Amino acid sequence: MFRGGTVVTVEEGQPLAEAVAVGGGRILAVGSEAEIMALASPGTEIVELDGATVLPGFIDAHGHFMNAPQIVGWVNVSSPPVGPVTSIPEIVTTIRAFMDERRPASGEWVIGYGYDPTVLSDGRELTRDDLDPHFPDNPVMLIHVSGHGCVLNSAGFGIVGIDENTPTPEGGVILRKEGSNEPAGLVMETAFLPIFAHMPQPSQEQLLGVLGDAQEIYTSHGVTTAQEGATNKDDLEFLLRAADEGHLVIDVVSLPIVFDVPALLREYAPDFRGGPMELPDTAAQSFGRYRNRLKLAGIKLVLDGSPQGKTAFWSEPLLTGGPEGEEDYVGAPMVPPEMVTAAVAEFVDKGIQVFSHANGDAAIDMIIDALRAAGVTAADGRRDCVIHSQFVRPDQLAAYAELGMTPSFFTAHTFFWGDVHLENTGPERAAFISPMAAAYERGLRCSNHSDFSVTPMDPFLMMQSAMLRRSRSGVVLGPDQRVDALTALRSLTIDAAWQIFEDDTKGSIAPGKLADLVIVDRNPLDVDPEQLLALQVIETFKEGESVYRRPV
Repeated sequence: MFRGGTVVTVEEGQPLAEAVAVGGGRILAVGSEAEIMALASPGTEIVELDGATVLPGFIDAHGHFMNAPQIVGWVNVSSPPVGPVTSIPEIVTTIRAFMDERRPASGEWVIGYGYDPTVLSDGRELTRDDLDPHFPDNPVMLIHVSGHGCVLNSAGFGIVGIDENTPTPEGGVILRKEGSNEPAGLVMETAFLPIFAHMPQPSQEQLLGVLGDAQEIYTSHGVTTAQEGATNKDDLEFLLRAADEGHLVIDVVSLPIVFDVPALLREYAPDFRGGPMELPDTAAQSFGRYRNRLKLAGIKLVLDGSPQGKTAFWSEPLLTGGPEGEEDYVGAPMVPPEMVTAAVAEFVDKGIQVFSHANGDAAIDMIIDALRAAGVTAADGRRDCVIHSQFVRPDQLAAYAELGMTPSFFTAHTFFWGDVHLENTGPERAAFISPMAAAYERGLRCSNHSDFSVTPMDPFLMMQSAMLRRSRSGVVLGPDQRVDALTALRSLTIDAAWQIFEDDTKGSIAPGKLADLVIVDRNPLDVDPEQLLALQVIETFKEGESVYRRPV
């Protein structure tokens, strides 16, 4: 029993309580301290909150769980407040310090994460020429903060096989040195996909060795359900092993990425018929159920790129041109619309939930059109999710309501790249980025996410960005799209649970639900939004068992 503080239930009928009783991994009762303590028996353990607050465990509505065990061995080249880098020389210094500590062998890959050219004081992209003099003996790959590209040095280009004779694929970007066809360093989108698919991977044993530390990234911030939001075949094999061997202490929701679905089905679905979009009639049986804390929720489509990387797909041109200086630039889809329509029709026919990565409004039109063509309506209750939904238009929110779709917003963009969006799209379009208030006004239920490791795993940062919508320079993007603290919290708990059909067991503190709980030192509903990042997680519980306790 938890008593002596505040219980934020997120339940509409009883949003606040004084105490909660837990047993057998579930919530038994919620109410006043007197009501709950009357249920105590001699063997009851009493947890004294000492004025702290109990919240439902946070749900990672979209992120990349498999990045967590990876980045333990990668170098952080992010900019503040995530990392130390503000210039190209500091990138070099940071990589050098990492190599001095880790001492990789000659020829061994050095991988960094968080590269963000938009905040570098140099005002330009990092190139291979910046890296080559300092790291001639090791291939270097710095993953773009969007997760949709990377910068390589010459040794890296040699290994991945990209040179002056390599054509830029449709929907991709290979920046070239001025006056030549030689790759300069940055590779994005469809040009990056083959590199990403064949990145050097640690062994399963190495990943298992750091999986505890990786999960602590989540539990130390009160997250009890994480998402692996673009799962390839190798990652799924690892997650299945980790689950079956009992290594998962939190729930992991996996979205197999559509590019790998045929390979996955050939191995895991004996009656796979072999066609490009033909799923077995029993395919839906593989989705929606936990197996030792691992669940396949639906299939992931990737329709466009990243807005800060200028590779999203818009209906109107950017004001600043394309990544290679193109005029009247609107980006491009990752796959043709007709392919999306065919894939969605198959997934709808087989009863599988669709999760679509779509940032630009033109990409969002593609998934709306595909679901309409498949005959989907809100009455079907499918809850197809558009991940990011950043530059969604008001008329598209109406279409979401008509089709029963749900957005997972990325409000942290207002801080990290709000100034970039203002420059690229202008104030009117930038003001409607991740329009959470408008979505709720339409009657939609929506979640908020970090896209970890694109931005930090920090639910209070997500809450703050939804409430303030303030850029690095202090500009407020769309003040009318700010939401209150309870709405911001719902998008990280009960509405995030609803989005993945788990609101009957998670997302709020109510009798019968799983005892996924987090104790924080103060009530986020009573804290000035400016102070949200100062809140501290004291302890996290998964199904009533403590999985993280703050060191004292």
